Amino acid sequence: MASQQIEIYNTLTRKKEKFTPLHPPFVGMYVCGPTVYDDVHLGNCRTFISFDLIYRYLVHVGYKVRYVRNITDAGHLEGDRDEGGDKFAKKAKLEQVEPMEIVQKYTLGFRDVMRMFNTLPPSIEPTATGHISEQIEMTKEIIAAGLAYESNGTVYFNVEKYSQKNNYGTLSNRKLEELLEGTRELGGQDEKKGRLDFALWIKAKPEHIMRWPSPWGIGFPGWHIECSAMSTKYLGKTFDIHGGGMDLIATHHTNEVAQSQACNHCEPVKYWMHTNMLTVNGVRMSKSAGNGFLPMELFTGSHKLLEKGYSPMAVKFFMLQTHYRSTLDFSNEALQASEKGFDRLMNAIRTLEKLKVSDKSSSDIKALHQKCYDAMNDDFNSPILLANLFDGVKTINSIHDRKELISKEDLSLLKKTFRDLVFDVLGLKEEKISSNNDELGNNLMALIIDIRNEAKAKKDFPTSDKLRDGLAKIKISIKDTKEGTTWEIEK
Repeated sequence: MASQQIEIYNTLTRKKEKFTPLHPPFVGMYVCGPTVYDDVHLGNCRTFISFDLIYRYLVHVGYKVRYVRNITDAGHLEGDRDEGGDKFAKKAKLEQVEPMEIVQKYTLGFRDVMRMFNTLPPSIEPTATGHISEQIEMTKEIIAAGLAYESNGTVYFNVEKYSQKNNYGTLSNRKLEELLEGTRELGGQDEKKGRLDFALWIKAKPEHIMRWPSPWGIGFPGWHIECSAMSTKYLGKTFDIHGGGMDLIATHHTNEVAQSQACNHCEPVKYWMHTNMLTVNGVRMSKSAGNGFLPMELFTGSHKLLEKGYSPMAVKFFMLQTHYRSTLDFSNEALQASEKGFDRLMNAIRTLEKLKVSDKSSSDIKALHQKCYDAMNDDFNSPILLANLFDGVKTINSIHDRKELISKEDLSLLKKTFRDLVFDVLGLKEEKISSNNDELGNNLMALIIDIRNEAKAKKDFPTSDKLRDGLAKIKISIKDTKEGTTWEIEK
């Protein structure tokens, strides 16, 4: 393996730093997981694919990584600052089911999508509801430290008192005065001592479905305390890497730092890492803008902004072509270019297995190998890695066409470079529907047919026709019969 010294961009210091784990070769990494009250959105997927890449590479170069990614299944209100209704209760009432049925449905759906993207499962996937006692104990510790107070059954963190000795805005690089000026009046403000104070434990109203006993009465945890409690339990009071989307910096992660420090009396995390946002044709992706398509809509092409469906591996390849700290812009043109690029890479790997050796080499495979690792060591720069791999693709094709020579030793290194980096590190894989018995093909087609049947039942014929026509474009025909809908690949 090439020589390696990893550098990571640390949000806390706003610069790249040499990666030095607290207890090498062990690495503790916590990533804020999904809030499972709805289908996982692409912004979340981008974050989890990015940290899957980071996890894979750290393991690949020899670290023993404990990767913890939580499931938020309670306590997440509609607003980040303790206002609005409970997302789980609202969805449960809408669908007339128990809140934990909502949790189960969308947790399973999230894991299905992650499998389609070929991401590795985390070492531990704790749930907020499974760690209520830890959250209560942490809240008690913060009260004992004099940095939280109870008001009418709700416990608030005292931000201004904490800020007398600590920098509350250290992660967002903002001063307390700026944060106070930008804070609007919110519900429950009369219970708080300061406008920036946030809830560690929230008193449950009589109609609130999800509730637990506590020293302060019946209630439920605040959103922020969940991650502090779970990361401390599984990774210790201070651990190596904490990750998430950049939208979490200003409130969620800022509050995590404050409450963890207040409880444990030390900096909780050495390296903070954040992924950037998504845009569609240059406009920020959001439900309100009408451009927030879901992963399944992307796979099936059922969203109005998509010309066709794109396979999970083509989408993953597209995401990896942009550095995790850069804005990722979706467009049909970019996705179609990525589809072709992914096919070209897979074709080159198949060609690689057929190359014939010579007594000598006319290509510098060792230099290519080192450049690939240099890219990953530079803050996990997947686009530069892919650019180097495509230089390797040119070499492979040139050797295949007998324009270049390669020795047995160099061919072995070239195969290892592509095998290790494309499959083990980037987490890409061959994705080809070879027959009606193909498991991935069957699963995807079953999903598409279900969506189409639902559209037909609702008399949404434009969507139904779009799915049928989109499949026809990629040589898949579907037929509606008395027994149901069937499909086959056209020859």
